[in-house]
Amino acid sequence: MTRKRPAMPAGLDAMLGATAQAMQTTTAARSLPVQALKPGSQQPRRTFDQPALEALAESIRSEGILQPLLVRPVPGGHEIVAGERRWRAAQLAGLLEVPVLIRQLDDRQALTAGLMENLQRQDLNVIDEVDAKLSLVAVTLGTDREAARARLMQLLREKPGEDHAILETLFQSLGESWTAFAKNKLRVLNWPAPVVDALRQGLPRTLASVIVSAPEVHQKTLLRLALNGATREQLQAELSRVTSPKVSQPDPANALGRKLSDRRFLASLTPDTRRALDRWLARMPADVRAALEN
Repeated sequence: MTRKRPAMPAGLDAMLGATAQAMQTTTAARSLPVQALKPGSQQPRRTFDQPALEALAESIRSEGILQPLLVRPVPGGHEIVAGERRWRAAQLAGLLEVPVLIRQLDDRQALTAGLMENLQRQDLNVIDEVDAKLSLVAVTLGTDREAARARLMQLLREKPGEDHAILETLFQSLGESWTAFAKNKLRVLNWPAPVVDALRQGLPRTLASVIVSAPEVHQKTLLRLALNGATREQLQAELSRVTSPKVSQPDPANALGRKLSDRRFLASLTPDTRRALDRWLARMPADVRAALEN
């Protein structure tokens, strides 16, 4: 069965064409009350670093908002398409109004514009980045996220075709190859939930990769160490320590029993050593002596 894709030429520029046209034919910048805006339903960024927001708020207090937010009309007000971080920082800075560009965008255009704005201009954590790029792939291929994820893995095994060319164009604008994304970054969505949650909160991917490479029984301990400031080298050292085979220590009692039953060993003892051994054996616990005599 042939997949039905939205009618649009291949390539990112063409995909964004309708969005760009809609943005060029609408009103100029104006101000709206911060309370009249609400976050976009398709916002790719899920976490906002509080210290970074505070720093941006301080910059806004001194210089204002240098770039208007992109919004679109929705029932009950306006929805933020791009610029939610600026909106949050503006509230921290005490602003009552923010500059906006109001654009008539449908859901797909709003999603595309928001994804591109965040991916190209903001530092997302790796999970939000993967989510955003996967959503952009879904928009490009005209499918949902889960189907897009499966399609990416399928395309890795297929000969080059139309979808390969579309993805190459899309990811060129993101400074990355789609194959590298599919092989390396996409797999983080399969990592254990506690590790994914830590990544959303800012845990570096280099540390997370060490944690997920460990046996499951050790991942909780390694994650705790990472969240407490352990370096990659320290995590690797701890992983090596807890997974190294334990060297079994010889049992002294067994070793002694073997020696005392060795006639050659006993014959090699000097008379003084033999008498000392006899005296030592005479002091052994009574239950041990009874066991030996039986």
